[in-house]
Amino acid sequence: MPDSAELERDLRAVGLRVTRPRLAVLDAVHAHPHLDTEALIGAARTRLDAISHQAVYDVLRVLTDTGLVRRIQPQGSVARYEARVGDNHHHLVCRDCGAIVDVDCSVGAAPCLTPSDDAGFVVDEAEVVYWGRCPACATA
Repeated sequence: MPDSAELERDLRAVGLRVTRPRLAVLDAVHAHPHLDTEALIGAARTRLDAISHQAVYDVLRVLTDTGLVRRIQPQGSVARYEARVGDNHHHLVCRDCGAIVDVDCSVGAAPCLTPSDDAGFVVDEAEVVYWGRCPACATA
C-alpha cells in the first residue's frame, strides 16, 4: 500500500492539488478495495474525521475522472471503487454475500481485448465479471 508521499505524487502526476480530503479518500480506496461509497466515507474518516459525505463523493468523482481510481458496479450492486487501474483485470463476485475479488486476465496478454467483431471500435478495455459463490458461502 502506498504511503502519503506516494499518494501525493500520484495526485500531482494527474494535475490535482494535494488536499487532505483527496489524500484521505485515496488512502481509503488503496487500503480497502471494492468498498462502496458509504463504507469509504467511514474509512476516510479514520484519517480525516471531519470529511463530509459530499466531499467524499466529489473526491471519488475527481479520482475516477483522472484515472487514479476505477469505479465498478456489478449487476445488482452499488458502485464500488478500487485503486488497481490500467491493467484490464477482472472480478469474481459472490452471488450470496457480494464479496468481490480481483482476477487477472485468464490467458496471455489481455485476450479479452479482441472481440469477435469490433464493429470499427478501437477497444481499450474489457469488463468481465465472473459470478459464483465465495469459499465461505459455498460451504454454508
